[in-house]
Amino acid sequence: MKSSRRAFLAGASAVALGAAAAPVRAAETVRIVSPMAAPDWALLQRELLRVSAEACAVYYARYFDERGYFLHFERWGANDGPDDTIENVNDWPQLHALGAPDSIKAMYTQAWEGHLRQFTAAKTVDVEIGRQGMFYKEFHVQNDWQHHSEEMTLFNVQGLSDPYNPRFRDRARRFAGLYMGEDPDAPNYDPEHKIIRSLMNGSRGPLLRKATALDWAGDPFDTRGFHLGHGEDSYAQFLEHYEEYTDVVGDHPLNLFSTTLALNAYMLEHEPKYRDWLLGYVDAWAQRARANDDILPSNVGLDGATGSAADGRWWGGAYGWGFSPINPSNGQREDRNRVQRTILGFFNAYLLTGDDKYLDTWRRQTDRINAQRRTVDGKVQTPGMYGPEGWYGWRNGLNQANTLDIWWFSMKESDRRRAPDHPWVSYLEGRNADYPATALREDLAEVYKRADAQRKDTTAPDTRLADAVMDQNPAQVTALMQTMMGALHIARPAWSSTSSGSGGSPLYARLRYFDPARGRAGVPEDVAALVDSMTADETAVTLINLSPTQPRTVVVQGGGYGEHRIRSVAIGDTRHPVDGDHFTLRLEPGAGARLVLAMDRYVNQPSLAFPWDR
Repeated sequence: MKSSRRAFLAGASAVALGAAAAPVRAAETVRIVSPMAAPDWALLQRELLRVSAEACAVYYARYFDERGYFLHFERWGANDGPDDTIENVNDWPQLHALGAPDSIKAMYTQAWEGHLRQFTAAKTVDVEIGRQGMFYKEFHVQNDWQHHSEEMTLFNVQGLSDPYNPRFRDRARRFAGLYMGEDPDAPNYDPEHKIIRSLMNGSRGPLLRKATALDWAGDPFDTRGFHLGHGEDSYAQFLEHYEEYTDVVGDHPLNLFSTTLALNAYMLEHEPKYRDWLLGYVDAWAQRARANDDILPSNVGLDGATGSAADGRWWGGAYGWGFSPINPSNGQREDRNRVQRTILGFFNAYLLTGDDKYLDTWRRQTDRINAQRRTVDGKVQTPGMYGPEGWYGWRNGLNQANTLDIWWFSMKESDRRRAPDHPWVSYLEGRNADYPATALREDLAEVYKRADAQRKDTTAPDTRLADAVMDQNPAQVTALMQTMMGALHIARPAWSSTSSGSGGSPLYARLRYFDPARGRAGVPEDVAALVDSMTADETAVTLINLSPTQPRTVVVQGGGYGEHRIRSVAIGDTRHPVDGDHFTLRLEPGAGARLVLAMDRYVNQPSLAFPWDR
């Protein structure tokens, strides 16, 4: 791959800002020479990248050892299991892909490799499926996809900076194969009915019986001395928490999170089988929703019939529309419907196709929910749950779950009208000029806050559960992703309660940047970027080189994976045709400019390859 980059650089010829318009091919460079005073947002971006990297190094040195093992009390369990362990370095791949130093990549790669070894070796005593190791073939032996997706949050974006890592490439294919019928040890998928056969699944296959509280809570342990982060105060309450989590046989929309595995595998070499499986599985769920009055059912039986594994109840099953188990810490029933988080599978299908039908499934579901609205004390309420007596779980306001995400993908005015406002969106619409600096300052303050909490932390490995210090992870990328890439950050949703808020997401971005001089993802040193406007066919971005002495060259890519075609680049009155998924920009010392990119979105097949290798 280095030879491709050398040829890319050697063949580059400058197209000056004022030159006659000509096609800007991959081997040509647009040159920016106009000086620009350093704006606050640019200085804040560079400082946030620097401070985050510094704080991450201190955090890693304390909580991980030289093998990449997280130093804690190892357990199986939905509360504090292996998925939480690797979540302690969430957002580090995005941080590196934005432009943070290579030390970040080295740390999260070591942590990923370490946790695979750590939990292959870790074994349960009472939980039968984990007695030979909690991981098998480098994948959790059996879990639900709320927790699998958290486990995969790092892996699913590892390819942003490390797409040629042979271990990553091997795992991407093997992990996808676990859900495509390619591994005889893991018969998770039924191709006839297009179902994943259980809510609980993994590298040792599906759980095809009633789940027990032990299956979820893990082996008994003495909880004294531990910080318990889910409200329980004893192991007995751990078991009580999961007493009603029994109905797991059959498919559940949470399994749509597995589609990101196939997406990663497809983006390696565009092997059709991965794309075909992903779209086929999502299409099957869309058809079920259409046949169920436009509501995604939360249970599909082993015979492929909606509700057949839950006594005919389409709303049945753990984490389903009717799932309101008792919280043992307060004795109250709590609504734990996870269906609306699972839109991510449909976003993956949209990334591959740009087909609006994948968004329309969710528009129709929202319409059906909002059609149930009632007025109480002058306030409109809508439900979020469904059971034997009909809709329940009423909350004030219309249901707007995922509506801003849908607008971000479609860029349709009709979708914007269905969605609430948000400070980032108001900035993109020209109504909140201070947002970039404000958001970046808030994230910068959060880094300092978390670093301070880490200094004050008194936990020790033998009394530290996997999730005990997760909220001290100093990596802060939401404002950077929004301002630099025009990107969604679904793991920490931009839209608060209106978004899916799920782990395991790939990158959904309007733009990405690469450093050809160093052959890596991310902006070069001293470079900052600000996306200030996005429409269906246009993106405006300002790029600046803060170095007073050194020029910088940056490759600008359309989309997180080159899925967007850039038709042209306009800088002032000069327009350069591009007609490709990327172009190269040379920023002279202290120079900057606002670029307006004409784009065709979702017309290319997404790829993990770096631009100079496509």
